[in-house]
Amino acid sequence: MRKPLSVLRAFLKSEASGGIVLIVAALLALLVANSSLAGSYEHLLHAETGPMLAPALGPMTVHLWINDGLMAVFFLLVGLEIKRELVDGALTRPADRTLPVIAAAGGMIAPALVFLAIAGDTAGLARGWAIPAATDIAFAVGVMALLGKRVPASLKLFLTTVAIVDDMGAVAIIALAYSGGLDLGALAAAAGVLAAMIALGRRKVMAVSPYLLLSVLLWFLVLRSGVHATVAGVLAASAFPVHRSPGAPDHVDSPLHRVEHGLSGWVAFLIVPLFGFANAGVSLTGLPPGAFTAPLVLAVAAGLFVGKQLGMFGAIALAVKLGWAARPHAGWLQIYGVTLLAGIGFTMSLFIGGLAFADPALVDQVKIGVLAGSLLSAVAGFSVLRLAGRRA
Repeated sequence: MRKPLSVLRAFLKSEASGGIVLIVAALLALLVANSSLAGSYEHLLHAETGPMLAPALGPMTVHLWINDGLMAVFFLLVGLEIKRELVDGALTRPADRTLPVIAAAGGMIAPALVFLAIAGDTAGLARGWAIPAATDIAFAVGVMALLGKRVPASLKLFLTTVAIVDDMGAVAIIALAYSGGLDLGALAAAAGVLAAMIALGRRKVMAVSPYLLLSVLLWFLVLRSGVHATVAGVLAASAFPVHRSPGAPDHVDSPLHRVEHGLSGWVAFLIVPLFGFANAGVSLTGLPPGAFTAPLVLAVAAGLFVGKQLGMFGAIALAVKLGWAARPHAGWLQIYGVTLLAGIGFTMSLFIGGLAFADPALVDQVKIGVLAGSLLSAVAGFSVLRLAGRRA
């Protein structure tokens, strides 16, 4: 079989199946959490399975290993994709970055404002302002795949590049807004490890193993420093050397391309679904009558469904109107459908919700809001793109 020319092309062709696995994992978590297995589910997630790696976290549990350990690998892949697109992909030229950056900015600012407008006056909830700001690309592309050729390839590429810029913003938010109690010694040591990785790259060391070993050490030091451990994944990715190969970004001697190809399947079909299973389970039995209209639930759901489409579509329309960027090769109705799909914020929204709130009751409200907002966005985006495809 012919090897794909790039991870991006392979992503557009087959990553939809990863999105489907993620959906199944989330549904399974909901079923288990609302069945007789609910107690076993909670016991498994909070079982102590390892030593105390960071005093602030306490003993490691299954849930911590997934959210702080495996998700660091997810963010490593995100960082590799970001670097590849900036150095050797769809964001190489400044002109190519303009519209994705503007669209992503609008799609992050508006949901945060919608969230604050609904929940900002309720004590303790403003901390969750970033929950509806990110897009789950696996889910969104999975929905797109169901539409087949009704969605032009230009729109799939556009949504992917917007999601990459979106991920940059999410990583910055996690590092700046959801890190605290810094251990300056561990942070300095982490900076030293990162400097060593960069030095290896400048000395043209092309073996993958030194970078991977130092990445594990970097993760441990960042975990102890108080900065969220997943940030280590993106920092490590920035140090992996890449060989430019315009038109076919898949250089056989490039450590970045080799690691990216090696991780993509594991992340899509194991790590992200495992995260979904561990974080989407919320018991709907015994909820008070007003649970679904609680300010936090409404703020998250409205931020994803209303804020994303208004902010992203408005930013695109404004940029095109003012001549700052060219419109993607698609109709306005198709572009609107894509901005609806951008409201699917499952993975990153659940992740940020877990960082924002320690109260299990509030975390459950976040889960309900994320599931509701993401489902509305998926159904509406699918319907609009299906209608737009028929018209085309």
